[in-house]
Amino acid sequence: MLINTKIANFTSPLYLESGRILEPYQIAYETYGKLNSDKSNVIVICHALSGSHHVAGTYPNDRKAGWWDGLIGSGKAVDTDRYFVICTNVIGSCFGSTSPMSDYYPSHEPYRLKFPVITIKDMIRAQKQLFSQLGIHHVKAIIGGSMGGMQALQFGVDYPNFADHIIALATTYATRAWTIAFNKVAIEAIRRDPRFKNGNYAPNAFKEHGMDGLAIGRIAGHISYLSPFSMDDKFGDNYVNNDGLFELFGRYEVERYMEYNTTNFSKNFDPMSYLYIVKAINTFNLSRGYDSLYDAVSRIKADTTLISFSSDYLFFPSEMEHIYKMMSRQRQKCSYHEIDSQYGHDAFLVELYKFDYIIKEKLDD
Repeated sequence: MLINTKIANFTSPLYLESGRILEPYQIAYETYGKLNSDKSNVIVICHALSGSHHVAGTYPNDRKAGWWDGLIGSGKAVDTDRYFVICTNVIGSCFGSTSPMSDYYPSHEPYRLKFPVITIKDMIRAQKQLFSQLGIHHVKAIIGGSMGGMQALQFGVDYPNFADHIIALATTYATRAWTIAFNKVAIEAIRRDPRFKNGNYAPNAFKEHGMDGLAIGRIAGHISYLSPFSMDDKFGDNYVNNDGLFELFGRYEVERYMEYNTTNFSKNFDPMSYLYIVKAINTFNLSRGYDSLYDAVSRIKADTTLISFSSDYLFFPSEMEHIYKMMSRQRQKCSYHEIDSQYGHDAFLVELYKFDYIIKEKLDD
């Protein structure tokens, strides 16, 4: 599968929901497959908090595939032999798009905490600018899970004529206090880490050893992405073989797993970007800017597919079902699927076989 990775630069201002302006800015993006002559085969993929534009395939000399590689590719549910797939790195992220550690033009110093707060609306507005630059004014589908699902729904509301299909997985119409509370652990752990230095750390300061605050915060996040059932299945009450049961800091297997994964994450993800993206998730509310949620949802013209997971304790199935019921009352084209899963929120990244056929059937319409 041919992977094209590019960076688009913009000199025109991006007007943000906060009233601030981002100028200039850039967006990293990746494409797969071929664009047909009338540009009718475009599928947009939106990534979650820790994701990036690298959604499928592998780079040369790199064994790690894109984060949704099982879903996207030749002969897969999102078939790159048929569709032109594009995924952008959201504004604020640390994988190539303009972010808090980008240069604060015209200086060569990073924005750091001078970077403006970014919202989901801002993310999709920036993406829309990219698509316009590429001459893409209508797409077949927009697909995303978690924060990616927020973007997909926001596209449907703000740009109702842009997509034929909206497919949103493991997401919500507005972030609730439960999720914000989990995110607060990460926010405070990062801010209180002495190496954070109120944002005045050097670029790539944590590449080698990671950041303790981000690692600790990520543990809280990781717990919210899983479920008690998946943890029991994966770890049970197994103890690390070479740790003593009666040593104070002896570890269960689940503890070792958390340590390993979160420490590696803190080496690869910038803590400032984490703060800004979490803020975007916390402030997400599909009804903001409209008279009500009902008013916002009524704007959606795309055939909307909502997929939730029974053990998702970050964004509960009832939240997506609420959108479905609202759209059904207005006789909008919408379907809802609650997938039986014990994996938790991350099921949308892991248990693809439980829902990929739904996506394929929708794209085949």
